[in-house]
Amino acid sequence: MTRRISRSKRFFMMNPVIQLFKFIWLSIKIMIVVAGGHGGTRKASDR
Repeated sequence: MTRRISRSKRFFMMNPVIQLFKFIWLSIKIMIVVAGGHGGTRKASDR
């Protein structure tokens, strides 16, 4: 049982597609927060 979990975990960690998707999703989330959230007013005042 532990071996199976470890193998699936390793596959998930080593899979480049999942890693890339996670990175893209994270960057998009950060961009949305920065552009339309706290950074929106800050950027406007700075410009």
